[in-house]
Amino acid sequence: MAVMAAVQRAAGARASTACGIQSVRANGASATSTRAIAPVSRKGAVLGRGQPCASALGSRKSLAGEAIPQVAAAAVPRLPALRRRAGAGIRAEAAAAATPAGGPASTPPAKWEGAKMQPLAISVAVGVITWFLPAPAGVPRNAWQLLAIFLGTVVAIITQPLPLGAVALIGLGVSILTRTLTFAAAFSAFGNEIPWLIALAFFFAKGFIKTGLGNRVAYQFVKLFGSTTLGLSYSLVFAEALLAPAIPSVSARAGGIFLPLVKAMCIACGSKVGDGSERRLGAYLMTTCFQTSVISSAMFLTAMAANPLSVNLTASVIGQTISWTTWASAAIVPGLLSLLLVPAILFWVYPPEVKESPDAPLLAAENLEKMGPMKQNEQIMAGTLLVTVLLWIFGAAIKVDAVTAAIIGLTALLTTGVVTWKECLAEGTAWDTLVWFAALIAMAGYLNKYGLIAWFSNTVVKVVGGMGLAWQPAFLILTLLYFYSHYFFASGAAHIGAMFTAFLSVATALGAPPMVAALVLAFTSNLMGGLTHYGIGSAPVFYGAGYVDLGTWWKLGFLCSVVNLVVWLGVGGVWWKVLGIW
Repeated sequence: MAVMAAVQRAAGARASTACGIQSVRANGASATSTRAIAPVSRKGAVLGRGQPCASALGSRKSLAGEAIPQVAAAAVPRLPALRRRAGAGIRAEAAAAATPAGGPASTPPAKWEGAKMQPLAISVAVGVITWFLPAPAGVPRNAWQLLAIFLGTVVAIITQPLPLGAVALIGLGVSILTRTLTFAAAFSAFGNEIPWLIALAFFFAKGFIKTGLGNRVAYQFVKLFGSTTLGLSYSLVFAEALLAPAIPSVSARAGGIFLPLVKAMCIACGSKVGDGSERRLGAYLMTTCFQTSVISSAMFLTAMAANPLSVNLTASVIGQTISWTTWASAAIVPGLLSLLLVPAILFWVYPPEVKESPDAPLLAAENLEKMGPMKQNEQIMAGTLLVTVLLWIFGAAIKVDAVTAAIIGLTALLTTGVVTWKECLAEGTAWDTLVWFAALIAMAGYLNKYGLIAWFSNTVVKVVGGMGLAWQPAFLILTLLYFYSHYFFASGAAHIGAMFTAFLSVATALGAPPMVAALVLAFTSNLMGGLTHYGIGSAPVFYGAGYVDLGTWWKLGFLCSVVNLVVWLGVGGVWWKVLGIW
């Protein structure tokens, strides 16, 4: 009877196992799912979905009767083997079904996250070729080597094989490696106040937007002027121009006040960086506000920190003083005309996607009503900004410079929790701008210290002076060379200190009216800052917002430079004749 029971169990197991395999094959089910095979109980009963197996088995008694003559002696020992073979077969089919027809799955290649090879090759080629060219007579070898590194770095900044900060840091590294600059010289500009003032401006912008104060002010502007984008841009342009004579730092004016405002306005109007909506409003406003900031800087003696340097150098060369009134009266007509023309021209050649929004003022008023009264953090932010602006205006009287005033303001924001240090650290654009702008200031400064700029100035003076031209065309050539040589400078003050005296001396020697020559060079010392994204303190601020790509920034900068030169030399020349300056 024991043998009989064992045989019955063996037959039941064999039939149920075979049934499970047949079920998988018949249905073509993936063997990766164990649900295709119904589990079997120890007694041969099928669990769950066992109906097909039950019919195949028939009755346990009949199966046992057929199996007795053949397997009676070895029924019990063969039972584990049957189970092992059945399990192995099922696992083999499962593996076959899980493997794709084309073989094992291939891992996709890792994405290259390094430099873009073609732009990198172009940048390196420019630097290497310049390095091995013979230096002109009168140019020290270290000055020529630094020029090669500087040119390679500028080309890399334009073509962007890597982010700007990385490119600038590599440029400094090459200058140290080749012993063109010492480490202290290469990183000397990190102690310059302008890069830090720009970084602090980004931190202010964070608080301005985070607290909602930016949205509140932006909605107020839209409510008053927002029916058209052009009207909105003019309201910002002339608001900045009104503040210009009171705030002598264009970096503070642009970064501490207008970048946060414009950025908040763009976000409130649905124009954000990175989501494809940059051209909706932000790209146009950022470009316009930057280009007009250099115009307002040229309109007043106290609108840019380097303007007094032009006045001092003028007095030393021609023995005449440019007063605040003389400067403002000479600049007011060409300046206002430029402020009117530049936004309109940019609106034509680089138009925003949203040009008119007649419902915008009403929507802005509704949003202001929803915002309700100012919250505590908004009040702290507004008070801090007011104190900072007052220090920018009157700080000279108590010996508080622009960057110190900004640090005082940031200290207030940090201690009150309006902005946290963690949020400051997360402002990658601020730190990136700090690195690349300081690097360019250092390299450009040492080009001057090594004598390259002096050589260039003297060469231009000799060439233009030897042409035998009348003073008008000769002075025009001098002005153009002075203006467009700013591609090699990251600071208006450095440019003025290096070239102003030589060019003014040559202009007066060629017969140009001394005061006219001095005023033109002083005005263009501001206007040329619009050429690049590093030419003046407001440039990295607005470019760093990320709304405009670098190639477009430079193209629009050149276009605006042509417009400004035509206005200031053409209309300005007539106006100065009316004033009796020449």
